[in-house]
Amino acid sequence: MSHKNNDAPKTESLNFIERIIEEHNETGKFDNRVLTRFPPEPNGYLHIGHAKAICINFGIAQKYGGKTNLRFDDTNPLTEETRFVNSIQEDIKWLGFEWEKLLFTSDYFDTLYEYALKLIKDGLAYVDFSTPKVMDDEKKKGQESKYRNSTVEENLAEFDKMKNGAYEEGTCVLRLKIDMQADNRHMRDPVIYRILKTPHHRTGDKWCIYPMYDWAHGQSDSIERITHSLCSLEFENHRPLYNWCQEKLEIYRSQQIEFSRLNLDYTVTSKRKLKELIELGLVQDWDDPRMPTLSGMRRRGYTPAAIRDFIDRAGVSKRDQYLALSSLEGSVRDDLNKHAPRVMGVLNPLKVVITNYPEGTTENLEVDYHQKDESMGSRTIPFSREVYIEKEDFAIEANRKWRRLAPGKDVRLKGAYIVHCTDFKTDENGAVVEVHCTYYENSRSGQDTSGIKAGVIHWVSIEHAVPAQVHLYDRLFSDQNPTGHKEKGVNEKGEEIEVSIDFKTFLNPNSLKTVSAYLEPSLVNAQPSDSFQFMRLGYFCVDKDSTKDNLIFNRSVTLKDSWAKQKK
Repeated sequence: MSHKNNDAPKTESLNFIERIIEEHNETGKFDNRVLTRFPPEPNGYLHIGHAKAICINFGIAQKYGGKTNLRFDDTNPLTEETRFVNSIQEDIKWLGFEWEKLLFTSDYFDTLYEYALKLIKDGLAYVDFSTPKVMDDEKKKGQESKYRNSTVEENLAEFDKMKNGAYEEGTCVLRLKIDMQADNRHMRDPVIYRILKTPHHRTGDKWCIYPMYDWAHGQSDSIERITHSLCSLEFENHRPLYNWCQEKLEIYRSQQIEFSRLNLDYTVTSKRKLKELIELGLVQDWDDPRMPTLSGMRRRGYTPAAIRDFIDRAGVSKRDQYLALSSLEGSVRDDLNKHAPRVMGVLNPLKVVITNYPEGTTENLEVDYHQKDESMGSRTIPFSREVYIEKEDFAIEANRKWRRLAPGKDVRLKGAYIVHCTDFKTDENGAVVEVHCTYYENSRSGQDTSGIKAGVIHWVSIEHAVPAQVHLYDRLFSDQNPTGHKEKGVNEKGEEIEVSIDFKTFLNPNSLKTVSAYLEPSLVNAQPSDSFQFMRLGYFCVDKDSTKDNLIFNRSVTLKDSWAKQKK
């Protein structure tokens, strides 16, 4: 008779990249080394999709005792800026990772140029003066360029002229000589150098020819002796070119491995589209808390731990991932639930007068920051005769299930007393503007002997409340797939065609609502990036522009998934 051993050690589930690395370690392919790299282009801010690449490159290297280089792919001086270099470094550190070396592809411009000369000398590269349209047509047909069989001497001379500024932009390019009949279009004599007479943010005016990404990428990996070049699935068709270049140059061979990109619903991550939103004034900047950028998420109050958890749960695969934004919000909610102190703030204030509470009296109440975590400590909250509650917590007419305030009903003011509603006042439009209550003196929290059962609501003392501006952020788009819609249109020939609907059509008009709120006085010293749970309202963080005299809070996420409820 046999039985299952429940105490047997569990076998760790490995993703496909980890299985490849373990196989390499077993065979000694890279001498048990793991050196990865993260190669962003410094032409914008990192977004949630980049966070996946960061976590995979840095995380896998860490797991196997390796390192990760941060290398900026600064091969296009038209779009690159030093501010983007700085923001990318800040984002990676914020996510919790440290790089081994800070590098730039421009560090290798001289070496890449020498590599190009070698291929020209080997008859594997040529200068092409064809127009982009002619080159594209020839690629589609698999037809060779008339410049393909120029002599080595001619190509060396022309490439030297390109380098020395003899030709204007667009006059010619340097192409690899591979196979114009290849099934893979990337292997049909790709362009590896183009002329750009634009100063570079690091090299200045030294160069007027710049390498294309496909040329710079693999050779930079080789120069750094990267073992595993991990990149997104869109580069899978580029891998044969990656391998061809390293093979023909007879240099160190890295291995490119592709994984699926991260796509979120209700989200647009295209840098071009995000830049359009900024330029049209539809969002403030790259760090607008509604943006999918890491700087925007940081400003909104998302935590590094939450983002790492979300990416970890998404996993690593070869299939394109289409994930729910609600899943990311769930990770944020889970992390803040554990670590955010509980405080009270009123966003839509309604005045309550406790008529039997002594005028001019202030009572200091000790209230815990977190009921389930005593290590967070407590703070003192002042209680007085007049308080603010949320307008939504009062109803003129209420059924038996109503657990908040209404005429003739009791409710506990969190951490304070149970009050009983005796009266209310309205304005000329019938809107309630003031509520009158009495309190049960023997019902103070922690000392309650009243025996009364009541619901609980939050409040702030009017006399001691701290005014604040609160930004109630919501999803930037109201459609799950803002870039995926088509409509019928007509082309220049009058033919009916399908055209994409402008993604801006699906902007959520309610993505930002700003209110003047009143907060408990303990928050007057809150610092930018500090996060709190406003009891019963959601999670909020202090904005970077907040000051002691002008408090600004951003809503990070609601307490519950309100979108799931709407969808249902």
